[in-house]
Amino acid sequence: MRVDTLRLGRTNLTVNKNGFGALPVQRVSLEEGRALLRRAYEGGVNYFDTARAYSDSEEKLGLALTDVREHIVISTKTAAQTAEDFWSDLHESLRMLRTDYIDIYQFHNPPFLPRPCDGTGLYEAMQEARNKGLIRYIGFTNHRLTLAEECVRSGLYDTLQYPFSYLASEKEIALVRLCAEKDVGFICMKALAGGLITRSDVAYAFLAQYPVEPIWGIQRQRELDEFLSYQDTPPAYDEAMAAFVEKERGELVGEFCRGCGYCQPCPAGIEIENCARVSLMLRRSPTEALLSEEWQAKMKKIEGCLSCGRCHARCPYGLDTPALLRRNYEDYKTFLRKD
Repeated sequence: MRVDTLRLGRTNLTVNKNGFGALPVQRVSLEEGRALLRRAYEGGVNYFDTARAYSDSEEKLGLALTDVREHIVISTKTAAQTAEDFWSDLHESLRMLRTDYIDIYQFHNPPFLPRPCDGTGLYEAMQEARNKGLIRYIGFTNHRLTLAEECVRSGLYDTLQYPFSYLASEKEIALVRLCAEKDVGFICMKALAGGLITRSDVAYAFLAQYPVEPIWGIQRQRELDEFLSYQDTPPAYDEAMAAFVEKERGELVGEFCRGCGYCQPCPAGIEIENCARVSLMLRRSPTEALLSEEWQAKMKKIEGCLSCGRCHARCPYGLDTPALLRRNYEDYKTFLRKD
């Protein structure tokens, strides 16, 4: 079996280019999650990414892989805003993962870049945890380009986790190059753009051109098998794929919701990260489920939007989310009339 690998920046960790993003594992049963993670390992995957915020994802990972701990790389995350919460999260993650160390411990999408002597004590806690051998490397995850660039240039972080796919802008491609220049490992989330990208072979081939480590969000056996198959027969990024990507970029690049969910919670109960993407989903997926009574009820909640501006303020991409919701709702109603 051929396995494409990547040196993850200055960490010198060698990881399979099929990283396992364990956020979706929280949506399946304990046994299903355990079996899926084990199948990934047996298929050659050696890098697993999770977070304290992903409910029981860490627990499932610990149950599935504790006996092969020395053969895998684990990254997890803390959303702590204080040093006290940092230590609480770290010890709970170690317990759930059934390990005495974490390879890459990451700050989980904070609104600022933790630095030494910034008054929060967060970076100092990271340093202390590393000195104690509880973590090996320090990482940062974010959706904001300016913070991502600040992270890489700071020299304080070993890895950056940031969204990257074939819908990336030139600025985001430049960020990947900056990481390579500064020897910061680039961990690639949202490689399928939150589900908008439906051809995994094209996504895989595109990313293979860059020094990035994709973490595919996997919750089904068939999804895992699809990515594992690329290890034996890796898809080549040819002219046909390049033309397909250009077409996709023409349809998708611009003001669209990436589905990160950082706009939530909505005081009006709107599922913003889903409802703001309906126009695209209706044109890229079977429409029957999206036009169901359940979905109609979800979309109708947009009528109750308070225009409070909270979602807009929280959006890391600066989207005018209320306006985007209204446009999607009007478009949705045209599909209902056709049905």
